Amino acid sequence: MAVSANKEDRYVIGVDFGTLSGRALVVRVSDGAELGTAVHEYRHGVMDRELAATGEPLPPDWALQDPADYRAVLRVAVPAAVRDAGIDPAAVIGIATDFTACTVLPATADGTPLCMMPGLEGRPHAYPKLWKHHAAQPHADRINTLAHERKEPWIERYGGKISSEWEYAKGLQLLEEDPEVYARADRWIEAADWIIWQLSGTETRNACTAGYKGIWQDGHYPSRDFLAALNPGFAGFAADKLEHPISALGTRAGSLTAEAAEWTGLPEGIAVAVGNVDAHVTAPAAGAVEPGQMVAIMGTSTCHVMNSDGLAEIPGMCGVVDGGIVAGQWGYEAGQSSVGDIFAWFTEHAVPGSYRDEASLRGISVHDLLTEEAAAQPAGAHGLVALDWFGGNRSVLVDHHLSGAIVGLTLATRPAEIYRALLESTAFGTRVIVESFGSAGVPVTEFIVAGGLLKNELVMQIYADVLRRPLSMIASDQGPALGSAIHAAVAAGVYPDVPAAAQAMGKLRREVYHPDLANAAVYDELYAEYVTLHDYFGRGGNDSMHRLRALRDRVVSSRADDPDDPGDTTSGSLDDETGGY
Repeated sequence: MAVSANKEDRYVIGVDFGTLSGRALVVRVSDGAELGTAVHEYRHGVMDRELAATGEPLPPDWALQDPADYRAVLRVAVPAAVRDAGIDPAAVIGIATDFTACTVLPATADGTPLCMMPGLEGRPHAYPKLWKHHAAQPHADRINTLAHERKEPWIERYGGKISSEWEYAKGLQLLEEDPEVYARADRWIEAADWIIWQLSGTETRNACTAGYKGIWQDGHYPSRDFLAALNPGFAGFAADKLEHPISALGTRAGSLTAEAAEWTGLPEGIAVAVGNVDAHVTAPAAGAVEPGQMVAIMGTSTCHVMNSDGLAEIPGMCGVVDGGIVAGQWGYEAGQSSVGDIFAWFTEHAVPGSYRDEASLRGISVHDLLTEEAAAQPAGAHGLVALDWFGGNRSVLVDHHLSGAIVGLTLATRPAEIYRALLESTAFGTRVIVESFGSAGVPVTEFIVAGGLLKNELVMQIYADVLRRPLSMIASDQGPALGSAIHAAVAAGVYPDVPAAAQAMGKLRREVYHPDLANAAVYDELYAEYVTLHDYFGRGGNDSMHRLRALRDRVVSSRADDPDDPGDTTSGSLDDETGGY
């Protein structure tokens, strides 16, 4: 590391629990200097086909994890980051974490995940459901329908729809598909809060996940009557499994226990901050704590977060929460369910072998080769427009049964043209979100990018052109981990609040990309076509995507129930040997 340290310096640790790995970052509290980092890949990754422990097959749209992987990050990545920083662990004064959300798990009253209980290792519902577990969409649909029928006041705080990704839809699915596991769950807890429980021995509920994923609004959860109307057995869900005092972000949850100190190699008794979410914690890392500064955390998916000093109800938003990002302001969230995942899908499953051969020969990735060819194309030359719904739509339609589409394909279409159209589709999806904010009276005054995709210059220029505005960029490769470290510094008492810590420790480069007005004009035309398709397939003009999804699920389920059907014996070899078709 280029930054030096001395014995008078004090440090904090930020730990970012992502989809496939956890990262620890050592940060100096005086100026936010990043001194050391380490990553630990989850042994079990994402279980979306079968349970790793037993081979139990999983239905479509499931995504589970093993909480043992989270503990391993504390044991492996944290001490490795301290070693990488070359500092004395005794100089560390605080630790904070962030998590993907909604990643939620059933646990006993002492915090033991049910999947770790004897006899439950083969029960899928005993495991944490990752944020991209979308199998609870029918349950979300019922919750939304009932909320509107009863005119529940909280539903408009979520743009009129709650997501299949969130606590209630997943909890209702648990009750109705495995009532025994539901009954044994004393807690239905966000992984963001569970990991703090592991570190501090203190059970907490953070304001971010409680508000955005747990429907905590104006001091309470949805009523017992509402929950009972969904299912009589669901009546006590909030009171029995969720209810707990809500803790403000940046506050101290407790102190590092002796056991956690042994895991991490850090001093017992240091500050442990209240949990947080990876996207929301990134805003302070980018110095984005003022109203109107929207941060788009772009990776496998994109989450858009922004503070405002006023409350508005924006159709299709993921939520607006008092203190959801920074205490004292209204925090808004929107998102796209898949972004980087779309690009990865295309390079892995839809590119001819000749591209892999050329990329290998040149020593570059297939992504880099496609980006190079796509960048050589004039905007609009491919004659394509795509819908970025390969993982469903989070905002503004909030429907995970929607699917991707590419319109304009001909026999002359080439892979790099499709790739560029997919890049553009995600920018169009973001423009829908930005315009929805503006139409609701919550204007975006600065657009800031964080996450892994900011390294792709073509993607960034396309976003600037499509949005017709400059792009600012976080000046850190570890936005969530840095944001967690900022919260650790506040919890340790170094700074009075998160904005003060963000001013000292956050990192932002302003207006790095500017729109090309000629390209922007072309993109206005393409965007108009995107909106036409968006509304046609997404707002009730044509329900074919839902019918196709239902047909797929029915066929897959019937084959799984047929003991004489060996299933698909070819797809594995296609994936393993050729990387797709």
